Amino acid sequence: MTGAVPFSAIEAAARRIAGRVSSTPFVASRTLSEIVGADIRIKLENLQFTASFKERGAANRLLTLSPEEAGRGVIAMSAGNHAQAVAYHAQELGIAATIVMPKATPFTKVSRTRHHKARVLLEGETLAEAAAFARDLAEKENLVFVHPYDDPDVVAGQG
Repeated sequence: MTGAVPFSAIEAAARRIAGRVSSTPFVASRTLSEIVGADIRIKLENLQFTASFKERGAANRLLTLSPEEAGRGVIAMSAGNHAQAVAYHAQELGIAATIVMPKATPFTKVSRTRHHKARVLLEGETLAEAAAFARDLAEKENLVFVHPYDDPDVVAGQG
């Protein structure tokens, strides 16, 4: 991804994902505010179904797929939150999802991702190795790669 994501893309993403993700509140953090000497607010994205803001980006990216791309299926690499978000929203949209996770990914993250009917593959000792495997598999199986952060539609959704 090169360059900034325009604010108009973030606004479009907000409209696109409305009703698919929870509207979460900002709450004041007295402790952090006192530490930094400013009014600090925290967005409670742990209230999302998968407990992470990653749902916003995953949902937006999947909703921007063409019918042909959605029919091919998606692939992502992640050790947790992005994996669950892609798997959950793919299941909701009827899109086949493959998630590549490093071999050392905690069982609970693997289990929650599988719970959303994704094909989960444990490959590589590191996230970089899992990513390389996922990119190769995407090419071999003609899957759409959904990057956890280096994708303008993911970034716009998370914005």
